[in-house]
Amino acid sequence: MSNGPFDIDVDTLGNMRPISKVVFSLGSNMGDSPALLAEAVELLADTPDLIMVDVSPVYQTPFAGEGPEQDDYLNLVVVAESTLEPMTLLDRVLAIEESLGRKRVIPKGPRTIDIDIVMVGKRVSEEDIELPHPRAYERAFVLVPWLDVDPAAEIAGAGPIAELVKHVDKTGVVRRDDIVIANPGKR
Repeated sequence: MSNGPFDIDVDTLGNMRPISKVVFSLGSNMGDSPALLAEAVELLADTPDLIMVDVSPVYQTPFAGEGPEQDDYLNLVVVAESTLEPMTLLDRVLAIEESLGRKRVIPKGPRTIDIDIVMVGKRVSEEDIELPHPRAYERAFVLVPWLDVDPAAEIAGAGPIAELVKHVDKTGVVRRDDIVIANPGKR
């Protein structure tokens, strides 16, 4: 059964893979956070088979969740397209975090850089990675910047982000127009 003229039968692609929308959430609250975010975006853009679509404005957000008290974060969202598998994307994200000095010493502690894969197409749970990210739908630091660059987006199983953002606590979430992280794909 066909749902439209562009349906892809992935079984007949051979070594080719369909292009999926990929959403990353980036945050930093240690060191030179604007520079670290910019470098992380550049490194994502340098990833083979990953095409940058858009980079959200930067938002300053209070720490959300349990863990040691810490400084506010700077957050942004990257929307991309890729043929890469989720585990390959995760390997790339972990390599970028490591190259930018991410240390996993204190669980839920401050960090130089944190990159979460929010979603890869409409995939739901893959091997060692939960897709979509299990708490993205309740996090203002993900939904608010994402809404800026992809207002029609939806999280599988949770709904449209335009609706989800109405139900999250946006206290302390401030758009930082004084910090601009360029989209390397639009040069």
